[in-house]
Amino acid sequence: MSDRIFTIPFDRLPPGFAEMLDHPPATPPTPRPAATILLLRDGPAGVETLMLRRVRSSGFVPGAYVFAGGRVDGVDGAPEATARLRGLTPEAAGRRLGLAPDTSPPATAYYVAALREAFEETGVLVARDTTGAPVPSAGESAEVTRVRDLLLADEITFAGALDRLDATVDATVVEYVAHWITPVQEPRRYDTRFFAAVVERDRRVLLNPGEMTDAVWLTPAEAIDRHRRGALPMVFPTIRTLEELADHASAAGALAAYAARDIPPILPRLVRTPTGVGLELP
Repeated sequence: MSDRIFTIPFDRLPPGFAEMLDHPPATPPTPRPAATILLLRDGPAGVETLMLRRVRSSGFVPGAYVFAGGRVDGVDGAPEATARLRGLTPEAAGRRLGLAPDTSPPATAYYVAALREAFEETGVLVARDTTGAPVPSAGESAEVTRVRDLLLADEITFAGALDRLDATVDATVVEYVAHWITPVQEPRRYDTRFFAAVVERDRRVLLNPGEMTDAVWLTPAEAIDRHRRGALPMVFPTIRTLEELADHASAAGALAAYAARDIPPILPRLVRTPTGVGLELP
């Protein structure tokens, strides 16, 4: 039994999204582990989050506005990556994400992947140097840009990037906020853990043009309003996450609220309607 939550009109969906439902795979593929992260900051009108637009050539929701994120890589769960996390043990990460200690990839890999993807796609590194100061973004530092370029070229790992910058991640400022599994109708499926982290208001974004074409800081209400006017194409998990974030007046308040919640997995079902695509949740 399920309830229709809402329908997104065809003109507000990413290109090709509705047509995909007409040709579902005969055998649903196994969802790939993935992680995404909401970069939050406090603005004049309340909490803001960074929205990124995927390139039109992307294999997953091309042209959609999303949060930074991507697949979990094998090296994300390596001990050298976990060693740069402060305030988060593998046991605590497993309990929070509901994963057994012997799960592959391990729970800590999702945290690392989210932070790595944010750095790769936006140049913003949620980390601190040896003095405790925030590490500048690639948009603010030539050295950080050089390190990100090495990471994008696969010449170093994310752990290697943190080593070169002598940086560590305070995992206590990274919170788990949602767990979405791609519907079985889609040809590319992901088992995605959503996280959120607060960054300084003056962080400058430097996009990776191979993945993103636009970046804009918006309050959840602004993002949802632009979507309703057809100016900000998004998919269901993004919209739902923004709707929940809109309930919070500050970034810190949002993280505290998420920390007090259980995060259930959500596997929606997509249905074509006369006016768009509807989302059904169990």
